[in-house]
Parts: sequence; C-alpha cells; structure tokens
Amino acid sequence: MPAIVNAAANTSALALLPDWLNPENIVQSLGPFALIGVCLIIFAECGLLIGFFLPGDSLLFVTGLFVAAGAIDTPIWLVLILLSLCAFVGNVTGYWIGRKVGPAMFNKPDSKLFKREHVDKTHDFFERYGARAIILARFVPIVRTFITAVAGIAQMDQKKFFSYSAIGGVAWIVSMTLLGYFLGNIPWIRNNLEAMAILIVLVSVIPIVIEYLKGRREKARKAAS
Repeated sequence: MPAIVNAAANTSALALLPDWLNPENIVQSLGPFALIGVCLIIFAECGLLIGFFLPGDSLLFVTGLFVAAGAIDTPIWLVLILLSLCAFVGNVTGYWIGRKVGPAMFNKPDSKLFKREHVDKTHDFFERYGARAIILARFVPIVRTFITAVAGIAQMDQKKFFSYSAIGGVAWIVSMTLLGYFLGNIPWIRNNLEAMAILIVLVSVIPIVIEYLKGRREKARKAAS
C-alpha cells in the first residue's frame, strides 16, 4: 500500500483529469469498499448515460495494480468475474434505456449532459461496424457508454446484443485489469501512471484503426474489381 500511495503522490493527477476523476484517488478514497465502488463505476459507465465521463480504462488498470499490491484484498479471478458481470449488466441496462426512452431523450435540444453529437458519432460507429461494434466499442471511451442506448434505439436483436456484450465485456475487463495486475508492480510503470494512462487510451483505439484499414482495403478491392 505505501508504494502505491507514494506513486500517487509522485504522479499527482492522471493526464487531464481532475482529482476527483483520478483513478488512484477514487480507489484510495474508497478504502475497504474500493472494489464495490469500482464495480458501481463500471456499471455506470457501461449502462447509465451519465457515466460517459468516467475513467473506465485507467480505473481498471489501477484496480489491477491495487489487487497485485494487496491494497484490494480480493483474489484477481473474483475481481475479474465481478467486474465482467457489472460491465455486462450495465450494457443490458443501457440497451433497455435506449429501447424504452432513448428516442424521446435524444430528440430534445442539446443539453450539457446529453449532447446530440455523442449519439451521432456513436450511431455512425454502429452503422460502420454493425454487431461487432458492440465488442469494439468497449475499448473506446464515450462510445462504449452510448452505443448500448443506440443499439436499444435501433432495436438490435436482443440475443445477438447480449452475446456480443458478454464477449466484449469480458475482453475489456480482463485485458485492462490484468495489464495493471502484471505490469503495475514494475517500478517505472508504477511511478509513471500518467504516461500509462495516455498509452492506455492510445492502445484502446487500435481495434478501430485496424477495422478502418480493413474497410479501406475492402473498398479498394471492390473498386478494382
């Protein structure tokens, strides 16, 4: 625990985040209820539209780091199961919010909380990648929150949505949390969490870049034929 506290003091706040959104501050401030708090935050980011600003990726990384250091006294396998369940239930909740009240909510003029541009960008993302967008969106901040509502508004097949949500949720939780669990105790990484937060954001868009390049190749192939 002291090593983590010292690292937090050395890095102050993660890149561009206020103290109250700093993943280290969140986990430390919750003390013995840290895991419960992280579960609720992951649920909110995946299912409640107001959760789009939450630091999901870096929070999972820091959670893995705290588990490895013993600051969160729960086996890593149980942490992964609980967080995966919260991510899945969050997506299901977001889907039903979109299906039931989404159209009325997003047809209103822009508000400070629900900006139409977020929905439009997410809808374009959904249209481009179809059902697999549910998996890819897990790794894209803001999009992962709104795409569940967009899927509900579009009345995407429930069985397909739930299946892709489960796959995407497990892949996101396991990859980000284990990254922190196995790498967080490396001194350089522990003392440079701000740089790691930026790197995590960059890595999170790799699947989108890959899909974009695939799309361009497919278009070029069709144009040439």
